[in-house]
Amino acid sequence: MGMRVMQERAYARRGEQYLLIKSPPASGKSRALMFIALDKLHNQDLKQAIIVVPEKSIGGSFADEPLSQFGFWADWTVKPQWNLCNAPGIDEARVAKSKVKAVGEFLASEDRVLVCTHATFRFAVEDLGVEAFDDRLIAVDEFHHVSANPDNVLGRQLGELIARDKAHIVAMTGSYFRGDAEAVLSPGDEAKFETVTYTYYEQLNGYEHLKALDIGYFFYSGRYLDAIMKVLDPSRKTIVHIPHVASRESTKDKIKEVDEIMDALGDWKGVDPVTGFHQIEIEGGRIIKVADLVDDDPGKRERVITALKDPAHRNDRDHVDIILALGMAKEGFDWIWCEHALTVGYRSSLTEIIQIIGRATRDAPGKERAAFTNLIAEPDAAESIVVDAINDTLKAIAASLLMEQVLAPRFEFTPKDTGPKEGFNYGEGGYQEGKGNVGVNEETGQFHFEIKGLVTPESPEATRICREDLNEVITAFVQDKTALERGLFDRDNTVPEELTQLRMGKIVRDRYPDLSETDQEAIRQHAIAALNLTQEAKRLAGGGAEGDLKANTALIEGVRRIAMDVRDLDIDLIDRINPFEAAYAVLAKSMSEGMLKQVAATIAAKKVSLTIEEARDLARRALKFKHEHGRLPEITSQDPWEKRMAEGVAFLARSRAQAANG
Repeated sequence: MGMRVMQERAYARRGEQYLLIKSPPASGKSRALMFIALDKLHNQDLKQAIIVVPEKSIGGSFADEPLSQFGFWADWTVKPQWNLCNAPGIDEARVAKSKVKAVGEFLASEDRVLVCTHATFRFAVEDLGVEAFDDRLIAVDEFHHVSANPDNVLGRQLGELIARDKAHIVAMTGSYFRGDAEAVLSPGDEAKFETVTYTYYEQLNGYEHLKALDIGYFFYSGRYLDAIMKVLDPSRKTIVHIPHVASRESTKDKIKEVDEIMDALGDWKGVDPVTGFHQIEIEGGRIIKVADLVDDDPGKRERVITALKDPAHRNDRDHVDIILALGMAKEGFDWIWCEHALTVGYRSSLTEIIQIIGRATRDAPGKERAAFTNLIAEPDAAESIVVDAINDTLKAIAASLLMEQVLAPRFEFTPKDTGPKEGFNYGEGGYQEGKGNVGVNEETGQFHFEIKGLVTPESPEATRICREDLNEVITAFVQDKTALERGLFDRDNTVPEELTQLRMGKIVRDRYPDLSETDQEAIRQHAIAALNLTQEAKRLAGGGAEGDLKANTALIEGVRRIAMDVRDLDIDLIDRINPFEAAYAVLAKSMSEGMLKQVAATIAAKKVSLTIEEARDLARRALKFKHEHGRLPEITSQDPWEKRMAEGVAFLARSRAQAANG
């Protein structure tokens, strides 16, 4: 019916009331939603579908699609008055509230589909109540904007919709983590969702044209504007994200920065009155079209956004050449011809990096390679430390593209008063006897946390929970806003016992009723320790004040701050180090299907718990599988037995490598 593999996989779950689609940017989530929504409207007795996107520019992804031309049984159509993302005006509170009336009119109409922003939907729910959305599909794009924290309005409203249990919800995201220690959904709500996962490895494997992603970190000294043309090629379709105003790289005048970039590109020849695109003559006489999304003038920016979203030009490679942006053109921005995502300034949010990469990884004719380039002020650290930090970042990116959760913090707990560990920094005043100390090793990024009377888990299952599943316990706890307000994370005060013992104790008992009291107590203590550590790690890794220009250590601190467990993955993703300006560039190995397959195997081997005998038995069965099928089992296979055999092979290979290395 004209579906890609991911869309077919999601469509097979179309009957689920709550569906979570985890799939990389550019993998076709928007169209997958169209297929599912049409089935729910025509075959599942739902009245209407409401598509909710984080910003207006993404609304174009849900424009009319003639799906029947490709074999589906219906077309996707949205009446113009019900695509509120196309309504004029910036989508701030006042404007969003004015659109609530339109949402109410839609709900009372016989029409079937409405598209609006997260902001409009939030105000509509507040004004109309959750009951107004009974028997309707709510589809939330870029679902990682949701948080289980009660302060997150959209998350709270979705919780109310789930509690009422009369609407259907489809959640879609390319990065199911937030990077701020907040869970997207509470464990109870998340358990109600059927999950469809599709990885970047599978995506590349299914692409017709694009086969590889190149990643490079380029460091410079001086001003970035003097170095940018070394990495900005006017012949490549590029989105340039200029630096945040608070970053070291920024000149603090974003308008002037845009002017200087356009001046460096060539001779300005005016602005197209229809599109608002700047026309610039580059070397060789060719005229390129540059879209400026940085300009604060609402009229100018609206014209440019409208031109970029124009469905008539979606497949026109020559419509625009370069897009200059600051906070826009990230999530869900659909420009299939983009070959190069050039970002100036270090981004500490892995979610943001993955979203930016996604702008360049859409499949398009003639586009065999895509690139992500990060142009950063040279860090105040030894090159070897920087290279190690970048390798960790590359591992995190690769793991994220494989839909692996890489933001789970790693903890090392010891009983209280066992003394300071060598190489760890315990903050102002250093290690103090009689207090719960938190330390960070600035070389390794590891954390040491002490807790009085620490109980060690007895069973393998409790040990696994303490190592892998603490985030689920923590999520349930942090929903209790009162607990936070009472100073749980005030490191100068004792943790209130009634919160840590009664509230957290009940959560652990409810989640793991079959475990012994000792194991339940161990999990409770580890979860409380993890909560405290997360906050302390943020404080210790934060360095100086925001915008401190004395030393650019953001890259190194950022890698420590997200506390990635990818440090234990024995993978070298760095291809080479080249001179760049007065500094250097660190270039990654190409993120091709083959490379991501190796990363997937390495991650799987780390996660698998087998004995050597079990691994050898699985490897023998994998060899038989190869004789029968002409290939080894795939670790990304949807077939659980094939995946298990591949895990056995990967585990055995890792064990042999460790033995060879002593």
